[in-house]
Amino acid sequence: MHPKFFKSRVKSFSIAIALTTAPYFLQANDTWPPLTDQSSHLEFSEEGIARLDGAMTKIVEDRDVSGMVWLLVKNGEVATFEASGLARSDDQQPMELDTLFRIYSMTKPVTGVALMMLWERGLWNFDDPVSHHVPALAGLKIMTEYDDDGQMTLASPQRDPTMRELLNHSAGYGYGLRGNDPVNQKFRDSKVLDSANLEELISKISKIPLLFEPGERFYYSVAVDIQGYIVEQLSGKSFGAFLREELFDPLGMTDTRFYLRPGDVKRFAEVHQWDTERSDLVQREERPIPPSFLDPDRMESGGAGLVSSTHDYARFLQMLVNEGELDGERILSPEAVRIMRTNSLRDGLNLRGSLTSEGSIGQGFGVDFAVIMNPAKADLPHSPGTYYWSGLAGTWFWVDPQEDMFWIGMIQARGKRRPGAADMRRIAADIIYDSLLP
Repeated sequence: MHPKFFKSRVKSFSIAIALTTAPYFLQANDTWPPLTDQSSHLEFSEEGIARLDGAMTKIVEDRDVSGMVWLLVKNGEVATFEASGLARSDDQQPMELDTLFRIYSMTKPVTGVALMMLWERGLWNFDDPVSHHVPALAGLKIMTEYDDDGQMTLASPQRDPTMRELLNHSAGYGYGLRGNDPVNQKFRDSKVLDSANLEELISKISKIPLLFEPGERFYYSVAVDIQGYIVEQLSGKSFGAFLREELFDPLGMTDTRFYLRPGDVKRFAEVHQWDTERSDLVQREERPIPPSFLDPDRMESGGAGLVSSTHDYARFLQMLVNEGELDGERILSPEAVRIMRTNSLRDGLNLRGSLTSEGSIGQGFGVDFAVIMNPAKADLPHSPGTYYWSGLAGTWFWVDPQEDMFWIGMIQARGKRRPGAADMRRIAADIIYDSLLP
């Protein structure tokens, strides 16, 4: 279904902001979803949408986050599109509908779409060994055990990881974001995620063993950065150029890229965290490494590198809701989208599961999305088949194909949270499903 053109509202601590504060957005992104105030509540009770907006605004006012943008779309119609709070506390910049965010791991589904575009061109198959496309990763050993000094016992795997396992995080690669084992420590010591480019990243990964036999476990990993490298190798373009030319430009995603243009700095939200001594949120200082988001030469990370806006990500998700098409631009076939949102973990293995842990019961993983297979077992209000993911700084989304509906919540928060902070993701989902009209 082609999304209809509905308007939205702008709030900052419940005070309306004049639309003239965002002329650049209106000029650059005059596509759906628009900024002007004409939202539709046809699919939801008015009381429910008011309750949803009120709950998100209260989360901001309670200082759980500095600011938030949220968007709910059903049947191509915008039910609510709001902003509240501050994007930056140092200069009291309000959060607005055109604010830009570090979406971190919400980059991963974008990378998955890019790789599936190349699958449709016959350039790779799900059962291909990863090493067929990345020869440097052939013959990696497995860490079978290690001692207190971090010395590893290594063995050869029964086979190399496949592309299917690369896509669902069961290939065996580490990441370095967590884990006290020597494999993840090597990711940190080698500064894999701080690599200057994807060639350097692959070179570093090629020297680090796998965590387990391919297919045995789900382990959230560097796999999607490897996917970005494969897109480069198969397409003959840089990863950023491929995304821009074959995905972002066709979809009108003019705000999404791996770095900020100088003129966009004023629209960029900063990350906040709870300060126990001040009993308040404080703005975090930007890390000098990896390179700043202002650096156009920073690594084009398929796992976590993109900056985007709520508007742009909404167009990306609506394309998926429409089974691969938006505004007459066909990005993927319906078959490819259905593959992406279908669990591909082996039988008996759940999201975050292993041979010794059930993980997240009722949930699996497809192509760079988590998939809710059994909402009752997962204790979630969504329909079966809902797929979702989130980012390191708190951005999150979910898509419910059964209801033709999606949600995006955009925040920038890391580190400590306010004691007793609300579970905003669960609150939003509960209200949304309670508000659906029969």
